Amino acid sequence: MPTLVRKTLGEYRRALIGWTVGLCAFLGMYISIYASMMRQDPETFAAQAIAKYPGALRDLMGGMSDIATGRGYLQAIAYQLLGPLLFTMCAAILGNRAIAGPEEAKTLELTLTLPIDRRRLLLERWAALALGLLAVTLVTLALVAGASSAAHMEVPFGGILAAHTGLFLLVLFFGTLTLCVGAAFGRKQVALAVVGVWGVAGYIVETMGRSIDAISWLRWLSPVHYYLDGRPLYQGWPYGDYLVLLGATAVLLMTALLAFERRDVGV
Repeated sequence: MPTLVRKTLGEYRRALIGWTVGLCAFLGMYISIYASMMRQDPETFAAQAIAKYPGALRDLMGGMSDIATGRGYLQAIAYQLLGPLLFTMCAAILGNRAIAGPEEAKTLELTLTLPIDRRRLLLERWAALALGLLAVTLVTLALVAGASSAAHMEVPFGGILAAHTGLFLLVLFFGTLTLCVGAAFGRKQVALAVVGVWGVAGYIVETMGRSIDAISWLRWLSPVHYYLDGRPLYQGWPYGDYLVLLGATAVLLMTALLAFERRDVGV
């Protein structure tokens, strides 16, 4: 493993451990609720859950029409809104630590004095970001698969694997977007603002656009569309959608390389 990748992973270590523990605690707690409550009286619990959300908010939660089933419940709590939101926050924080964070801390200029060109620096920082997110994904995948099996949710592992792969590709996109904006502007707040606006707007457009024709065409501009539209937990691997996410991430990475090479760091 390249030295800079290893060093960057070391810098990410505490954040990765914290986010992994937090995500596992969140997912484990909610999956345990299914075992202790939902399976005992699914009709009452489902009616109560749906009653808490008005129509528009219910759309944001994926409709919740089958929340009484193991697959529907897992989709709602792990893969629809809250799981991706928390994981994206993790990706954005790590992405900001790649370029924008060190630049604002005035340590990036020192790094650039070493015998390493900007292209290699950014690529190896991105590789560490991708490996860190992959590690969190693998641990949470094991947790979700094990906890859902223990809770007798009857969700095939293949569906969980497909959905978790999509979740990884989505947060890798947003982590790379954060790195790209940071490489272009060198400011953490700008990067977080871009990711926040695109992420929230993209999610709203994807969920609400299914029933509102005026904004339905915007769904194709949202990375969330290529994560949710194929319904991987239900229908398996949406290979075309996942390839779009990978392609968009590659474009962001190339844009980051061009922007970082042409910009005066620290200005």
